[in-house]
Amino acid sequence: MSLGRRTFLTGSLAAGLLPGGRARAQPVPTIRIGVLADFSGSYIDLLGAGGVACVRQAVAEFEAREAGFAVEVVFADHQNKADVGAAIVRRWYDTEGVDALIQGPNSAVALAVSFVTREKDKVCLGTAVTSSDFTGAQCTPNSINWTYDAYMLAKATGAETVRSGGRKWYFITTDNAFGNSLQAETARFVQDAGGQVVGNSRYPLGAADYSTYLLAAQSSGADTIGLALGGSDLVNCLKQINEFGLDATMKLPALVMFLNDIHAVGLGTMRGLLHTSSFYWDRDARSRAFTRRVLPRMGGAYPGMTHAGCYAVATHYLKAVAAMGPAAAKRSGAAVVARMKAMPTDDDAFGPAAIRADGRALIPAYLLRVKAPAESRGPWDYCEIIATMDGEAAAKPLAAAGCPLARP
Repeated sequence: MSLGRRTFLTGSLAAGLLPGGRARAQPVPTIRIGVLADFSGSYIDLLGAGGVACVRQAVAEFEAREAGFAVEVVFADHQNKADVGAAIVRRWYDTEGVDALIQGPNSAVALAVSFVTREKDKVCLGTAVTSSDFTGAQCTPNSINWTYDAYMLAKATGAETVRSGGRKWYFITTDNAFGNSLQAETARFVQDAGGQVVGNSRYPLGAADYSTYLLAAQSSGADTIGLALGGSDLVNCLKQINEFGLDATMKLPALVMFLNDIHAVGLGTMRGLLHTSSFYWDRDARSRAFTRRVLPRMGGAYPGMTHAGCYAVATHYLKAVAAMGPAAAKRSGAAVVARMKAMPTDDDAFGPAAIRADGRALIPAYLLRVKAPAESRGPWDYCEIIATMDGEAAAKPLAAAGCPLARP
């Protein structure tokens, strides 16, 4: 199946039939899930069509077990603009009957739509939200962040790189909430580990030429370039790093990197890079089983952590709706989120976990090393897990998170 860009700009996918395609004898309640993501810009591969596919997989598996209500999935492109995202979500809630939102990437969009969600008392489920404020100072009782945040990515990657000799850092950072949050969190862990930040360059999202920033990093005296950027920006920047030969002279920790980035650039360029992820498809038997099930929907691409997050958070949301009953779930999104926090989570992508009072899912973080071409056993065998951080350690301490919901 081909998941083309144009196909996913806007539309809906219904999953309202019983197994075998039999029509329901009588009308049943319908829960509608909206997937809001980048379907046309720099982050198209981070969630986009793959995220929709994984939500559809969760719905299909749920409906094979449950027959008490129907589930529909709608989706739209936020274009990496907070006002566009907020307008779509408001329309979904006001006129299109959407009950829950799965959204990302882009932290500015995530924060904007979380406030609309609270106002409308719906459910906002983040699967690619970098800003720690989402479950920190700007948390809401209607929101959960599942897959990662800046604290998790920074703690594992920053401290480990300093320990391996990367002591003088220069950051190249996307000038938005995503990049600035990631740089700030990582710089703190670098300094706590005995490293030093000697400079940084901020660039506009979607830049094509990184030569000015790379030359500044090269002349700064840094031995490490912290890449606080993602999506196609990261891919393009790494290609230029390779052209400049900086990969031979400097450490290059990718502060947020995804499986599809490695696939796009290739092991020859990416080999040896350290990065942090909360999901790797070849981690264990359960993650491999999930991957096998979802591959037919993914058009041949393997799921990364944001895709897996869409599957897991949709699965847990539907379990909470089933426990409450669809009528109660539709009355109050805050009540659904409270039930999700009260229920232990367990799915094939992430295994057993829990959700804290601030809405942060306590899932492990894995420090991954990108394999050299000779180490890879075949397509998509790109990474080796070299360290594991448990869910509690990977999340910012609750007392320091700043979420009003967590106050005594």
